[in-house]
Amino acid sequence: MPDQLDTPKDNLFGLLTEIGIIHQLMTTEFNRLMPDGLHISHFGVITHLCRMDGGWTPLRLANAFQVTKATMTNTLARLSTRGLVEVRTNPKDGRSKLVFITPEGRAFQKQAIASLQPFVEKMGQELDLESLIKILPQLQELREYFDSNRTA
Repeated sequence: MPDQLDTPKDNLFGLLTEIGIIHQLMTTEFNRLMPDGLHISHFGVITHLCRMDGGWTPLRLANAFQVTKATMTNTLARLSTRGLVEVRTNPKDGRSKLVFITPEGRAFQKQAIASLQPFVEKMGQELDLESLIKILPQLQELREYFDSNRTA
């Protein structure tokens, strides 16, 4: 448990520090567990496309994930090479591209979730889930704050 800090601002910084550390540890573990040598960032794009359906431009995806267009283009190239997404020319303008999830991409998402399941189940057995679920609304509020105050 982190030391209690002196002011609410110090405690807020402590909270954000803990969230950052949790993110790093979770990302490392999830990357280790991802099938086929893919990364959690790839899983994120696949899951986003599964949830949102339809065609997304690489720029719109880059903005959604807060990465550069070049980074997203690299990610999409890896996913496309593996047949997990399909990048098509936009029929409206013929210049831009649209990204679609493939059936193989949907199957990969299910496989990835299955590979993460034992870790998530173990976590659920070892942690006080009722207490953690109670903080979910505050975490959602924090996410919404950051989402609505993006600088890029």
